[in-house]
Amino acid sequence: MKRYHFLFLLLISFALILACNKEEIDDQKPEIDLDISGAFPHNCDSIYFDETFVFKAIFSDNTELGSYSIELHQNFDHHAHSTEVITCDLSPVKTPVNPFHFIKSYTIPDGSSEYVTNLEIEVPNGNDNNDFDEGDYHFFISLTDKEGWSTQKGLNINLLRRTVN
Repeated sequence: MKRYHFLFLLLISFALILACNKEEIDDQKPEIDLDISGAFPHNCDSIYFDETFVFKAIFSDNTELGSYSIELHQNFDHHAHSTEVITCDLSPVKTPVNPFHFIKSYTIPDGSSEYVTNLEIEVPNGNDNNDFDEGDYHFFISLTDKEGWSTQKGLNINLLRRTVN
């Protein structure tokens, strides 16, 4: 009887040890780094209509990255969601007539804990309604890891037309 009692206690102890062996929980947000060589855009940079630019940043996470999205939208009313300390010189407040708007999501290859973007984004001059409005815009980056943690970076930029001399 003592032998069965000992085996029973041994089985219970083993079950408790297994139950307490928890997987490590990811509780860290991913990071967006614009301090790498060639990173673009930075806060207060200009992007030009009818041109393509390369969005370059480095994303990292302690376990695994998931996806990211980019949004460009007008900031003619000077609303704020910039994450940068440096403030930019803004144009006077104005009412949008035909503002440019871009929003798109992108996947990151499975298993990546670090990823460098080299994303070409074309900014058209206008649409069927006419030329897009020049001026103050936000370039908003949202990065999510596989566990669902996210971080954002909001940049103030200018969308302009190049002047030809």
